Amino acid sequence: MRIANIAGRLNLVDGPLAVDVQTTSSSTFEADPAAVYARWHEFATWAARQDVRHSTAAVAFDPSRLGAPSPSARQVFGIGLNYADHAAEAGLPIPQQPLVFTKFASSVTGPQTDVELPGDTVDWEAELVVVIGQGGRHIDVPEAAARIAGYTVGQDISERTVQWQGEPAQFSVGKSFAGFAPTGPFLVTPDEFEDPARLHLSCTITDSAGSTTTVQDGSTEQLIFSIPELVSRLSQIVELLPGDLIFTGTPPGIGAARKPPRFLTPGDVLTTEIDGIGRLVQRFITAGHR
Repeated sequence: MRIANIAGRLNLVDGPLAVDVQTTSSSTFEADPAAVYARWHEFATWAARQDVRHSTAAVAFDPSRLGAPSPSARQVFGIGLNYADHAAEAGLPIPQQPLVFTKFASSVTGPQTDVELPGDTVDWEAELVVVIGQGGRHIDVPEAAARIAGYTVGQDISERTVQWQGEPAQFSVGKSFAGFAPTGPFLVTPDEFEDPARLHLSCTITDSAGSTTTVQDGSTEQLIFSIPELVSRLSQIVELLPGDLIFTGTPPGIGAARKPPRFLTPGDVLTTEIDGIGRLVQRFITAGHR
């Protein structure tokens, strides 16, 4: 199952077609995409019976109208150094426990956006993002998969100068400027994947002259802490809530680790893609030039 936020309304999607959930369910479920996570299992049971492709209510949708699949997440977690090859490029040891930070929820946006550059050291991090369905505390690893609504594509954009200001560093504020947590284009349920532990991630930059460079090319098989383990470990400390986002880490190829370092500049277009989910496209602009 694939769900989408289309112009602020919850839809089921199959290829280029979508059906409006509130209309199709005779208002059993709300139009608000954020509301569905509190009733995730009930919704998933209903949605599994729908045939979008052959529905008389199905219409083609405009991808430019897609919003964040979980637009009102109350908690947004980030996991640092969760890919073995990324830890190696950073010259840091493999973490013995997940390194957790937060991206403030106001940074969450949809899959096709313009992002103002707040400084000269803005970096990219392609990530698989988990969306929580049924939350809770003290979730065991074997139970964790059942608590996941699905997966989406994310970018953990960072202003590195702000991130590393002060002692201790300012991870959360450096990663939470407007538009620094794009997600989408869809939420895809776990049953759609042969193995979510083996998903290909890629990230490219197209500069203002039209030249495209692949900057990240990785696989979730390099994850140090698996997705069920992340869900379980977080839940031992905080209560996970329906619609929460977990950015699960990035493969190697970030700008700060390149020699020489490379950061995003006005006119750059960042394209992030994960097999089986889709792509994000962010265009970077000078602050105040929307």
